[in-house]
Amino acid sequence: MLDPEGSVEHKPPSFFPKVLLIPVAMLLAIAALLLLAFSATQQKEPDFYTFKVVNIRGKLVSLEKYRGSVSLVVNVASECGYTDSHYKALQQLQRDLGPYHFNVLAFPCNQFGQQEPDTNKEIESFARKTYSASFPMFSKTTVSGAGAIPAFKYLIDSTGEEPTWNFWKYLVDPNGKVVKAWDSTVTVEEIRPYITELVRKIILKKKDEL
Repeated sequence: MLDPEGSVEHKPPSFFPKVLLIPVAMLLAIAALLLLAFSATQQKEPDFYTFKVVNIRGKLVSLEKYRGSVSLVVNVASECGYTDSHYKALQQLQRDLGPYHFNVLAFPCNQFGQQEPDTNKEIESFARKTYSASFPMFSKTTVSGAGAIPAFKYLIDSTGEEPTWNFWKYLVDPNGKVVKAWDSTVTVEEIRPYITELVRKIILKKKDEL
């Protein structure tokens, strides 16, 4: 294009859009990183109730259904010296406190002394017929060592206590956090006060919310 003097008009090269793209790209990258960091913090921290396990009938189930209640997780066995006393006391607990605010969660295990040799069907039949067990039971599994199921690995990691025999007991609060663990030698009656206190808090909280 010619100007009035007849000379060619020279437009200055436009660097502005390209220069602008650099800080915009940096801002987008920073925003993406901040979003990722925020998402990571918002991810639900695992707890006992986030796991899935196989029940005594062979069905994969989520422990999420027990969230909001107290759980006593026990690795049970049918032929142990602790079987009779523990099964009787565990069923009494279930009868007294369950199933809305509390549940015994029984996991048969044959790791210790080969004292749970039967099939799931036979184990369930034994518990139901002999002790009228009404608490939830799960498939025979591994609770200790490298082969332990993830739910038990969580219990072990949370307490630093790993089962070394049958009838170890882990108390889990309504939020899925492990409160305490006890070995086979500690009776159910000895730990009942810990359980009833947690259940009492649930009941009081519900009353306050009414």
